[in-house]
Formats: sequence, structure tokens, C-alpha cells
Amino acid sequence: MCKEKKSLNHFNVKEIETLSIPSKTVLLEEGKIADKIYLVRKGCLRLFFYNEGKDITFQFFFEGDFVASFDSLYRGTPSLFSLESIEPSEVVSIKKEDFYHKIGSNLSLRLLYEEKIIERFSFYQHLFLSRIKNTPQQRYEELLKEYPNIIQRVPQHYIASYLGITPVSLSRIRNRR
Repeated sequence: MCKEKKSLNHFNVKEIETLSIPSKTVLLEEGKIADKIYLVRKGCLRLFFYNEGKDITFQFFFEGDFVASFDSLYRGTPSLFSLESIEPSEVVSIKKEDFYHKIGSNLSLRLLYEEKIIERFSFYQHLFLSRIKNTPQQRYEELLKEYPNIIQRVPQHYIASYLGITPVSLSRIRNRR
């Protein structure tokens, strides 16, 4: 929470908007161009895309996390995924222009942004390698280690999708523990 408050102090009140959103609220649709970055104050969001009609979740965001389709935001290209709330959430929304103006003129904010981008890159690298070398059981154990309360907050079908398995397979893994 301290980092959140510190980072938000770099913005004027007019540049940010706090949104209280119910679960299942789509903040960005796959194929649309991202024009905002979000900070999760309360709740849980997920990134997902559709593959052959299936909804595939590939990342979760919780309190204190920044989230956007950074590639879409930076390049102005269509987003490869959607962003949706899983539970009732409170997010801070910052418009692209305001955000880039601020990081261009504020070194500490730029460094924080770079740190978050590097964290995201590291996460995706780890996720990629985990999909190649780990079993679903190992991926589940890693997820629980990283997010111990995820089982209470995220529906099982999203967790199964994230792990690349069916909900039935996830049930079997959970029963073995």
C-alpha cells in the first residue's frame, strides 16, 4: 500500500479517476486500443483472451498492482487480450496522455513504471518456462505459493484456465493435497 500512495501522489486529482466496479466488468476488450492504465486498490482483475472459442486466463491482479495492455497502450495497437474484474473492485484509472506526460517529467515515477514493466516481463518469462517444464501440479503449487488466498478469491474455472487444465483436473490436483 505504501508504494501505491507514493506513486499516486505524482498525479493531480483531475488526472485520475477512482472507479468502483462490480464483478464481471470489462475494462478493456480484446481488439480495442488501450487508453488507460489501472491501479487495483481493492479487488481482483484478470487478463484473458479467446482461443478457438475458449476463454483463457493468463494473469491475475490484486491490490497494489498496476495493469494495462502495455503493448497496446504504448504502440496504439489493438490489445491481444481483455481485462475484467473477478470480484467487486475499486480501481484508479489514469489516461494514457496524462500518464506518459507525468512519467516524461517525473524521474521517480518513470523509475517506478520501469520497475513494474520489468516485473511484468519477469512474470511472463517465468510463466512461459513454467508452461514448458512444470507439470500442472507444480504450476498449481507455484500459484498457491505466490497467491496463498487465491482459492478463496478466484473461481476454480479461472484458476484451471490459468494453469492450462480443465476444472476437473484441478479438482483432482486439489484433492491430492
